[in-house]
Amino acid sequence: MIVAIDGPSGTGKSSTSKAVAAQLGLSYLDTGAQYRAITWWMVNNGIDIDDPAAIAAAAGKPEIVSGTDPQAPTITVDGVDVAGPIRTQEVTSKVSAVSAVPEVRARITELQRSIAASAEHGIVVEGRDIGTTVLPDADLKIFLTASAEARAARRSGELKGADVHSTREALIKRDAADSSRKASPLAKADDAVEVDTTELTLAQVIECVVTLVEEKRAGK
Repeated sequence: MIVAIDGPSGTGKSSTSKAVAAQLGLSYLDTGAQYRAITWWMVNNGIDIDDPAAIAAAAGKPEIVSGTDPQAPTITVDGVDVAGPIRTQEVTSKVSAVSAVPEVRARITELQRSIAASAEHGIVVEGRDIGTTVLPDADLKIFLTASAEARAARRSGELKGADVHSTREALIKRDAADSSRKASPLAKADDAVEVDTTELTLAQVIECVVTLVEEKRAGK
């Protein structure tokens, strides 16, 4: 059972995906963390983020390993635990530029497909282009949405002390960058189920997705 959950930042993707995977005994993959990891490596190794050719040339160098336990997902780069460092503002501000480089997307997409293929009991994969590009044959595709206001409020709540207005502007800017890039943009797959989380609690979103997965498993 392969479940693809896509959508922009602040829709509850990560929390929902982890909880659903844990509840249903599935593996879990945060693809955004992989793009953050390769971005972190580029920054740490002095690669010019404004030079797509330099990024492309280095795309194959870092070794990225993702742990798929939904209770305790891990990510390492060249054997170093980067779960914390990849969430810094510096990485966040640069990840769209790195992610837009086709060679980076090809490298990470290949990694994601191999992880999904080796998940014995099935997997929940969350990201921005899973249902459209990475796993177009996923058993179930879900696209989470929410208003920019709701997403900014959630995200600034996660980033203690962040300004809601500037968070909202940053989210809108990132959506625009991710939706307009040439290489596998952020988009809803034609056969995805759209779930608007604006007015829903996290528990309600999880319940909704679990129901969709169980219905799919039952062959409804």
